[in-house]
Amino acid sequence: MSSDSEEVSVRLRQQIDASGPISVAEYMRVANTAYYGRADPLGADGDFITAPEISQMFGEMVGIWLSDIWLRHRPATCHYVELGPGRGTLAADALRTMRRFGWEPSVHFVENSPALRAKQLQAVPDALFHDNLDSLPTDAPLCIVANEFFDALPVRQMVATQAGWRERVIVRNNEAGFAAIPGATAVDDLIPEQFRSAAMGSIYEICPDASSIMHQLSARLAKQGGVMLVIDYGYTQPALGDTLQAVQGHQYADPFNNPGQVDLTAHVDFFELSNCARNGGLLAVGPSDQGAWLSGLGIDQRAQILAATNPDRAGDINAERNRLVGPDAMGTLFKVLAAYAQDWPQPEGFGL
Repeated sequence: MSSDSEEVSVRLRQQIDASGPISVAEYMRVANTAYYGRADPLGADGDFITAPEISQMFGEMVGIWLSDIWLRHRPATCHYVELGPGRGTLAADALRTMRRFGWEPSVHFVENSPALRAKQLQAVPDALFHDNLDSLPTDAPLCIVANEFFDALPVRQMVATQAGWRERVIVRNNEAGFAAIPGATAVDDLIPEQFRSAAMGSIYEICPDASSIMHQLSARLAKQGGVMLVIDYGYTQPALGDTLQAVQGHQYADPFNNPGQVDLTAHVDFFELSNCARNGGLLAVGPSDQGAWLSGLGIDQRAQILAATNPDRAGDINAERNRLVGPDAMGTLFKVLAAYAQDWPQPEGFGL
């Protein structure tokens, strides 16, 4: 265990010893805050790789998608906003593509990690940084991109027991590890009616942070105009299941060991995000499978052009395309949702 991980574990153990068990959400929040603050977790030498790092085609398709909306609406000014922009790779590829259509928006990154901010500045030198949503500009429409952002937000987990539904909490398992057990507080009111009588041990997850962020951004877009693109792995209807997972060195790990040293994520509830957008006065399309969305925007044609101009990389380019759109890769696991202001044009790529 690294010293960073040991420090997080000690802090969590002290908190549990002093105040009792903590929620899964609190555990995830503390662990991920430490994890993303310590280093760049992306790439072959890191713990995981995201779609923009697989191929430039991903960011280019996002840039084409945004440019199409901009060209059809032509706002006098519009800000590009990205939530959790990784290394800035997606933004760099998207912005390069947008410039080809004559559009150069100001760039705003919502990012708290010093390590990642440094990488993002290398990719997009003129980016402006924000610690949270409150300081985002209010003077013009926003074009918001959130790729693999919502999955890292802390989830609350409810578990079905003989005594009813209880929130899952974290206790000390041994000197170094932790374990999740049913807590004492009844949470039946938080469970949708169709799941109330689920089998013992069933897990139901909610993500209050995701709902809050979606509500805030929906209010902004309804007032200022604009569009939001959410790309992540998740589910499209309310569902039961424990989706909390940890990744370290591109391998699955125990989420309750080495907090702060592993990437903790959970599947995104696109049904909830879509409802938040609509309740906030927006229109929404999707979620669509990532593979279908990218194919609809022309990734196959882009791959052919890249392969023709880089024949020595043709095999790699085709493999990258397959990884992004293939049903046995990211193509169906990852979903795409768009929400947009009522007077903005309907976004392309959703097969409508």
